[in-house]
Amino acid sequence: MESIQKKYIGLLGGSFDPPHKGHLGISKIAIKKLKLKKIYWVVTKKNPFKNKTFYSLDERIKYAKKISRSCKKITTIHLENIVKSPRSIDLINYFIKKEKISNIYFIIGSDNLIKFHKWKSWKKIVKLVKLVVFSRKGYDKKGMISIVAKYLKNKIIFIKNKPITISSTQLKSQKNIK
Repeated sequence: MESIQKKYIGLLGGSFDPPHKGHLGISKIAIKKLKLKKIYWVVTKKNPFKNKTFYSLDERIKYAKKISRSCKKITTIHLENIVKSPRSIDLINYFIKKEKISNIYFIIGSDNLIKFHKWKSWKKIVKLVKLVVFSRKGYDKKGMISIVAKYLKNKIIFIKNKPITISSTQLKSQKNIK
């Protein structure tokens, strides 16, 4: 039997403010298409590009676990206190150095690909992981011509998925978690 080191894991990070069925949908697609052993939903205290969160960290972790409980390959975690950083590069280094896992798919939406060049150590990130980009309605074209897409040329894995019509922003405006 292969050990987890030989298998790929997925990292889907973010504030999950709040988590929703879109997160679950792309996770299930990633598990199937990329043959992932496990996918980690890494809940952060807050998005460094936004001012504050709507729901508390504890609420977001609780909701993420509730939404993902039907899929045994999804594990919800919060590691900022262990990693001592909210940055993706530090999270990735934690999995590589402490957990001895180097086969990592880093999952983002096309909306994040547009701004990915603003992330701390983004060039190091794309050297350490396989970057996987899911379609987000209204962002795909800009993502395909982004600085990072041009830099990586054909090294990004673009996943064609049905448009995700739900968003955390939309849910917060409704104050409703489903």
